[in-house]
Amino acid sequence: MANTARENILAKIKQALGKPVPVPFPASENNESVFVPSQQELEIEFAENFTKLEGRFSFCASEKELVEQLQILIAVRKWTKIYARETILQNKLAEQGFAQQYADDVATCDAAITGCEALIARTGSMVMSSAQQSGRTVSVYAPVHICIAYTHQLVYDISEGLQQLRESYGQKFPSMVTLATGPSRTADIEKTLVVGVHGPKEVFCFLVDS
Repeated sequence: MANTARENILAKIKQALGKPVPVPFPASENNESVFVPSQQELEIEFAENFTKLEGRFSFCASEKELVEQLQILIAVRKWTKIYARETILQNKLAEQGFAQQYADDVATCDAAITGCEALIARTGSMVMSSAQQSGRTVSVYAPVHICIAYTHQLVYDISEGLQQLRESYGQKFPSMVTLATGPSRTADIEKTLVVGVHGPKEVFCFLVDS
């Protein structure tokens, strides 16, 4: 009986997916943001909103300065297991003298380093996607997430970030796009805000001038 019910549900889903559903409000499909950008620079807007949500922000004038700041952070925290999967990012860091032996497993690392697709200044968010080598799990399962971003990746609103993704990937749009906005948090237990329960306890963003 259970199998029959399951088969009926799957058949209905398959049938529904085979029929394109028209957009209910076609006139609303545009790239214009409903939010008016502030008058200050996007770097400042992002930094303010990111730090309001307990993110740790650092501006770097160059990739060389980025590596210097990373090395200081790792030394101060006494981290020995740094996880990073993105080859391009690893190569950029290595070119500037970042001599780090990376950990093999994100589950046991001290911190994980990733890039991002874009930065959303209005919300202080980092746009991540499944198209990155770091995949879906690194920014979620690592105890500390370190994001390396560049000023040319800054946009004001989410709609601009999605448009940037469309232009980058075209027909090969990532199967998953997510926003990471500071350390994970929940108020499910007695309405008390707790940070770092379902994800990283700390999130760093190093923004490199480009």
